[in-house]
Amino acid sequence: MVANTTLYKTDLKKRYWQYRPEWGRYFDRLESEGIRPPVFYRGESWRNVIVNPNGGQQEFDRLLSMVPDPERHKWFGSMNSSQALAQSVFGNLAIYDFLGSLTDILDDDGIALFGKSQLSSDNFVMERKIDHLNEPRRTSLDGYINGDYQVAIECKFTEPEIGTCSRPRLKPENSEYCDGTYALQRARKNRCSLAELGILYWQYIPQLFRWDSEHDLNPCPLNKTYQLVRNILAVGVKDGNASPANGHAVLIYDERNPAFQEERKGFIAFTETQKALFEPTMLRKCSWQRIVMHLRNKGILPWLTERLALKYGL
Repeated sequence: MVANTTLYKTDLKKRYWQYRPEWGRYFDRLESEGIRPPVFYRGESWRNVIVNPNGGQQEFDRLLSMVPDPERHKWFGSMNSSQALAQSVFGNLAIYDFLGSLTDILDDDGIALFGKSQLSSDNFVMERKIDHLNEPRRTSLDGYINGDYQVAIECKFTEPEIGTCSRPRLKPENSEYCDGTYALQRARKNRCSLAELGILYWQYIPQLFRWDSEHDLNPCPLNKTYQLVRNILAVGVKDGNASPANGHAVLIYDERNPAFQEERKGFIAFTETQKALFEPTMLRKCSWQRIVMHLRNKGILPWLTERLALKYGL
């Protein structure tokens, strides 16, 4: 896996540095060419989003407003940023009213990726904050389709895994530390240290997943599936009720990334989460390659698909 990962990232770095060589003046640590992906100075990070070369100021402003500066991830300025890639693809489809063109795209299992959602620019936002899980730091969805039936979109690119629970990574002396099991620890009243804080994941999990919340589990099933489970709960719970009828979550990934190939961390986390669901179609996945090819075959925003090929090899 190490060799494959190295080759994958080396190829991307080469593409990035060749994509717009005249942009060197906007990069932090220009001397790192060939060592790391280009990283824009903070004030220039907007350049990491692909924009219509013939677009007007209004279109430009609408696109950038899809993910305003305070919502940008720490490494948004890196060309490896999955958030910048997501904004380039879904943001442009939204502002040019082409989101509906994805209605007939199929997931990796051959079913409609976005299901029965009403996919349109009017129903779509990025970085949607979730309120109903009582989280101190609210779940933020990369993409969100609103309506009677909701869809959460999780976008990955070069990440080595899908987001995991942070509690086992804390130092043991931290009062919120968890040893990675779902069991009573440190005189807590709840088996989950997050539940001890009043976070509601385990209130709803038994309604959607096969995991038994009333008995110890080793390892805790949320440890490696944490981010996917949160996204499912984000759209699977509505008005205090959890149901597959409320919506599903979608994972978008790069099929070249070894982490999302069979028996690797991302693939395993997805598979374990999907198998645990009473209704497995509440979690679906699709590659960036499939989405870009779909747009290319339909002749949608050719300037976008051309630049996705040049910059990312998609």
